[in-house]
Amino acid sequence: MRKIANFQCGMLAAVLLTVSHMGAQTLVLTSTNNASGNHVIVFRLETSGTGSLNEVSSFSTGGNGGASANAGAVQFDRNFGAVVNYGSNNVTRLVRFGNSIAPAGMISLASGCEKPASVALSGQRLFVVGADCAESHVLFSGALEGSVVSLSNTSAAQIAVGESWAAVTMTAGSVLQLPLNGAGFLSGTSSAVTLPADANNTPLGEAFWGDLLAFNPAHSPDSFALVNRSGGVFPVLGPQPAYPTNAPCWLAKGPGSVWYAGNSPADAISIFFSDGQGGVFYKSVPLAGSPTDLSVSPDQKWLAVIFTAKDGSGGRVEVFAIDGYGDLSAVATSEPVGAAAFSGVAFSE
Repeated sequence: MRKIANFQCGMLAAVLLTVSHMGAQTLVLTSTNNASGNHVIVFRLETSGTGSLNEVSSFSTGGNGGASANAGAVQFDRNFGAVVNYGSNNVTRLVRFGNSIAPAGMISLASGCEKPASVALSGQRLFVVGADCAESHVLFSGALEGSVVSLSNTSAAQIAVGESWAAVTMTAGSVLQLPLNGAGFLSGTSSAVTLPADANNTPLGEAFWGDLLAFNPAHSPDSFALVNRSGGVFPVLGPQPAYPTNAPCWLAKGPGSVWYAGNSPADAISIFFSDGQGGVFYKSVPLAGSPTDLSVSPDQKWLAVIFTAKDGSGGRVEVFAIDGYGDLSAVATSEPVGAAAFSGVAFSE
C-alpha cells in the first residue's frame, strides 16, 4: 500500500507540474494563525482599473496555529505550498488546481521536534524550523530526509534556504548556518555566525539572494546585514532613529539588488539596496498598520504585506506594484475577514 501511495503522489506531482499557467490568476495566501483552529485565506489580486484584493476562499488547515515573532508561516512555489500548524506540531501541504487552492494532507514533525514556526520550499523539498530543531522533508510524500538539526535555544524566528546552505534566525541574538547535502536536504549540525555588536540584537526576518543571506537584526542600529557562505558579515545602517522608533523586522528579496523589510514600529516598509558586500537604506513607505510579514511575487512585479490595522479592523493584506527601480505604489488592500491578525503571506501565480 505504501508503494502505491508513493506512486500516486509522484503521479500527482508530475501531472500538476505540467499544468499550463496560461490564464492563471494571481492569488495571495495568508493564515489566521488561530490557536483553536488555523485557517488559510486566499485572495485574488485584480490589477485592472483601481485594483482590488478580494477573498475567494477560506479553509481549515486541520491544525492549530499560535506562533508569534515568526515569518514564513505560509510559503508557495509553483503548484504547491505549505502552512505551519504551531499548536499541532505539523505542517499542512497546499496544492493549486487551476485557480483554486486546497489542503493536501499533513506532514508531521520528527519525533522530539515541536511547535513549527516557519517553512521554506526549495524545489521538491520542504524545510521546517520549530522550537527545538530544523528538519527537511520530501514535499510530495512528506518523508523525512537528511538530518534533524538541533537548535541552540528555542527562539527560532525563520528558516530560509540558499543554494548550498540554509539559515535560521534566532531572536535571542544569533544566526545559524545549516549545511545541505548533495541532494539538497539538511545535513550535519548547525554553526553560529559571529555577528558584530551593532548587528546582533533580535535577528528576525531573512531571505537569500542565490547563496547570499540577508537578515534583519531588528533592534540594532545596523538593522540590515548580509552573510556569505563563508560566514562573512556585512552590516548596513538602517532607518534612523533606530529601535524603538524603527525596526526593520521581516524581509523579502525584490528584483535586482532591492530588498523590502517590514518595519513594525514605524508602520512602514523599509527599502534597502545591496551588492555582495554591503548596502544602503533607501527610504520607507508608510502602511496603515504594523507589518508582520511580506512576500514578493515570483514574477517580481508585486509585493504583498500583512499588517494589523491601526483602526482596529484586524488583519489586512496590502499589495504594491514594483516598478523598474524597485519603488512601490499601492494597488489594493483587502477588506476585514474577521481575523485579529495574519501570519505568513505568499503568492501563487
